[in-house]
This record gives sequence, C-alpha cells and structure tokens, in this order.
Amino acid sequence: MHKIVLSITILFVFSSQAADRKFPVSSIPLPLLKNANVVKRMEQTEFTILNPGASVLKSHYALTILNENGRNHAALEIYYDKLRQVPSIEGILYDALGNEIKKLKNKDIGDQSAIDDNNLMEDSRKKVHNFYCGNYPYTIEYIVEQKFNTTFFFPSWLPQEDEDYAVEESSFSISFPPNYPVRYRAFNYRGEPVKFTGKDKTTMTWSILNMPAIKAKFAVAAWRDLTTLVYFAPSQFEIQGYKGDMTTWKDFGLFQNSLNAGRDVLPQHVIDKVNSLTAGITDVKEKIRILYEYLQQNTRYISIQLGIGGWQPYEATYVAAKGYGDCKALANYMHSLLKAANIRSVYTIVYAGRSAYAKTRLIEDFPSNQFNHVILCVPLDKDSVWLECTDQNIPAGYMSDFTANRKALMITEEGGVLVSTPRYGLNENEQIRTIQAVMDNSGSLNMSVNTVYTCVQQDELSSMIHSLSKEKVERYLQRRFQLSTYEVNHFNYSEKKSSAPKIDEQLTISVPNYATVSGKRIFITPNILNKAGAYLTEDSLRQTDFVLAPAYRDKDLVEIKIPEGYGIESFPKNISLHTKFGTYSISAKLENNKIIYSRTRELYEGSYPPADQKEIISFYNEIYMADRARIVLVKSKTD
Repeated sequence: MHKIVLSITILFVFSSQAADRKFPVSSIPLPLLKNANVVKRMEQTEFTILNPGASVLKSHYALTILNENGRNHAALEIYYDKLRQVPSIEGILYDALGNEIKKLKNKDIGDQSAIDDNNLMEDSRKKVHNFYCGNYPYTIEYIVEQKFNTTFFFPSWLPQEDEDYAVEESSFSISFPPNYPVRYRAFNYRGEPVKFTGKDKTTMTWSILNMPAIKAKFAVAAWRDLTTLVYFAPSQFEIQGYKGDMTTWKDFGLFQNSLNAGRDVLPQHVIDKVNSLTAGITDVKEKIRILYEYLQQNTRYISIQLGIGGWQPYEATYVAAKGYGDCKALANYMHSLLKAANIRSVYTIVYAGRSAYAKTRLIEDFPSNQFNHVILCVPLDKDSVWLECTDQNIPAGYMSDFTANRKALMITEEGGVLVSTPRYGLNENEQIRTIQAVMDNSGSLNMSVNTVYTCVQQDELSSMIHSLSKEKVERYLQRRFQLSTYEVNHFNYSEKKSSAPKIDEQLTISVPNYATVSGKRIFITPNILNKAGAYLTEDSLRQTDFVLAPAYRDKDLVEIKIPEGYGIESFPKNISLHTKFGTYSISAKLENNKIIYSRTRELYEGSYPPADQKEIISFYNEIYMADRARIVLVKSKTD
C-alpha cells in the first residue's frame, strides 16, 4: 500500500513539473531548426488606437536561442521619451527543457540614455535587459507594454527579423475606433486579415505559422522581398498639439510645412554676411556653392531628437547662434541662407542609407512616415542642385550613395511631391587604376599604384581621409587588399571637388612572395588588387528579382616587369563577355620583358527576374574564375 501511494505521489510531482514547463526545445518542429540560430516560439502583438492622439502597444513573445550565433537576438531594448512610455516589462528565462530558471525583477532592468557620440541634445532613453545565459539552448519570454501620446508612429509587423531566424507562430492585431481609417500594406502574406467589428472598435488580425529560417541570398533589394512584412499607417493623426493627415503625399507635406513655418528667419548679421559673400556674383550656382561652403565652415552636425517627435527643425536663429544642428536644422538653415540671397530651395525628406534596402524602401503608393533624413533641393531653370547639409566635406551638388538614386518627398509650398534624387551611373562611378610593378626571382613585388575614384566609388575613401588620422588610414590600408601579406610604404590622396567628385590615390606597396616559385617556373596572377569577391551557386527556390546596383566601371592596367632570363610558358586566354547585366574583358601579353595585363568590368544597374538566374550566375562566376587566372613563366635554358 505504501509503495502504491509513493508511486502516485512521484507521478503527481512529475506531472506537475511537466505541466509547469514552457517552450521545451524538443517541441520545436525539426524543419524550423535548419539554418536557424534562433526560433521565435510565439509572438502576440496588440496595437490599440484609443483616439487620434493616443495609442497602446502590447507585445508578448518568446525566443529560443539555439547557439552562440543567436545570442545577439536575446537583448531587450525599448526606447522611450516624451511621446512614448514603458509602463511595464516582464521577463522569464527557461532552460532547454522548459523549466523556469529566472524571473525578471524591476531592479534588473537597465535605464540608459539613448544618446550616441554625436547626439548632444536628445530626450530619448531606453530600457535594456539581457539574461546573459551561456547554456545553450535556452528560451527567453518577455511581455512589454508601451503607451504613445501620438498616432504619428505606427509599428509594423515583421515576424521574421533576420536570415537565421525561424518562427513557430506570430500574430499582430490592430484595433481602432469607428470612423478612424487605418491603412496597411502587406508583403508576402497570403490571404486577408481576420476582421471583427464591434460596437466601440474594429480589430484586424494577421497570423502566421512555421516559417523556416532563410539562407542569405545574392542581390536582394529589401528584406520584405523575402519574408512577411506588414506596414501600418494612419490617415489623420496628432502629435504634441499638431494635427496632420498622411492619406496623400500632398497632405504629408502640408503637415511638414506646418512644422517648418516661421523657422527660416535669420539674424541681421547673418543676412549681412550673405549679402557680402554674394556681392557682385551673377552665377546662381556659384552663389549656391559659396553659401554652402559657408554653412560647412560655420556649422557642424549633431542629432537633436527633441521637439515634435524629432520632426520639427530648430529655428535658423538657433543654428546661427550655436553653430550646430541636426539634418532638419541644418537643411532649414541652408534654406534660410539661400532665401536671404533670393534663391528658392525646397526642404526634402528622404530615407538615407547605402544599402539596396535604403534605396528601394519607399513605397510610392503608400503615403506614410518612411523617412529618416533631410536634404535640400535648389530647383533651377534647367536642372537642380542638391545639397547634403550635414557633411562638412562633400561638394555642393553631390549627394553620395547615402542619399542618391532613390525617391524622396519635396516639401513644396503646395504640399509633398515625390521626386527622384540624383542618379549616378556607369559613366560617373568609375575606378581607373594603373599598376607599375617589378618582380624579383623570389616572386616578390614592388609596385606603384595610381587609382582615380569618381562619384560613388570615392565615397568610402572620402569619408576615411576626412575622419581618420594618418595612423588610422595606414592601418586601414594594411588590411584593405586581398593579399596574404603586404606593406604599404607610402600613400597620398588628392581631391577634386565638384558635382562629380574625384579622389586620386597614390600608393607604393611591397608584396613578399606574391608569385609562386616552383623549380624553374613562376606562377603569377596578373590581377593583383581587383578580384571579384564570391563564387555563386544557384538557388532552385529563388522567387525574388536580382537587384544589381549601383552601376559602375572598373578599369585596370597592370604592368609587371619580370626577372631576367624568364619567358612565357602559358597565358590565360583573352576574354570578352557582353551581357544585359554588364560587360567584362581581360587581355594579357608580354612586351619588352613586361607582362601587360588589361581588365575592364562594367556592371549595369537593373532588376532582373529569377528566370535570369543561370545567366547571372554564369556571368559572375566567369569573372570570378578569370580574375584568378595565372600566367606561367619559365626560366630559359642556359648553356
């Protein structure tokens, strides 16, 4: 009898423990573990619009961190400021079996400033937490509530946040009052949301199950092309006493106009300076250049996330007095300088960034808050001059890859108008390189390298030479090239500033044992510094377009003086490829005891369907192989 009671007791305890377990790793469907470093076990997000000036966001989710590569997903960061508060955060840590290990306490939640090195004025802070568990796999569960004093910012639903990220289940609900229009745009979501209309509100719910991790794909523009993403936006909204509408781009621009109104008044001493700088100059572009350089020389960029949600620029008088401002304030100040010279300019908002995603992010037929930066456009009779007002070194009229080649919203007197920023193409984005090298009997090289970079191809170098010390530039150069070992003995840069800027780079480099010496033969790859980076494989499941950008042209001329007594045993064959994606050609010859190697590669910008995959892969892989082709030198016979 005692044995029976004991057995029942043990079974009861075991069953109770099992019932308490949540999210055991063993219950994850096997297909979700493939290529994954993290699995979202569940997610329930509820966004409730209380009225045009208030909303609440509640998020409940659990993530299983499978290994060390997934640990970056375990950190919690929730930003807050005057427009958004974080009333509550709950969290629990579970082991691989689903047993509770630790429960989050209020004292464990960090509270940090969200200010970075350039942000001198910002009221944004963040709540942070991390369980810092090193016993993989483990699971974290969080419940977070946020309250917003505005409806200007709507969340989006992105169940799958990265390539190594699988999703077991996720749902998003948005609730809103009657007669309050909510707009959405869905990508890669099958079907329609479930809609429930009650007396006081309408609720729409999206849900998804079992999304396996996605392997990285070549030449994809935006993450929304690969996975499920739903954007949401209001029509009417309120933010800190201002009312606005973003049903159309025109409406959105009128709201921004209301924020900018009356903030372009300069102090008299600055107006006098404008008149002095432009006196006697009749060429409008020259006036623009002079005033732009005055801006660069007398202001600097900092981020100021204050005011109307970080959307209202500081007055021109403020920038004139302080000498600094963010993109909004500096663009408005430059607008004010031009206005004082009777030159019309237009405040323009854009999504900035160098990635393909940044360039294609804007959804043209979905008016909404899709911007993170401000630039200035100066319309002229035959063209326009574009100004990046946060950079103290970029020339007037040049946008760089940070803001070029994308849609932007000009805030005209009549409202918002979608426009295209300058596009730099094949003939602008050039890299022209000449190498003069001498090789000794050991296969080592000493060479002089002269390279001229234009437009987008000079962006990275321009940033480097203006922001890094000489010592840091030298360290950068020592790891820049795809060479096993080398030494940069000398470097020099000179710039030509214009609307198509150029940088001339002069290097002297020594490369020990670059070529392979084997008996009487030397094996050398004549393409020393500009090899294509990756060998591609076909993806039989690919359904997204190939987006190739930006267009560019590389031209290399390499001359290598070979040691006395050597001749050519074999050359790589000359190649000439002409495709709709670009062109490529190489040729090599021996002349006056020098290898003369010529290479030209052109990439055409464009979007190409998955059906072109074989041709694209073939084009890239032929270049990859040809770039690594070797010349064989053989020592001549001697008596």
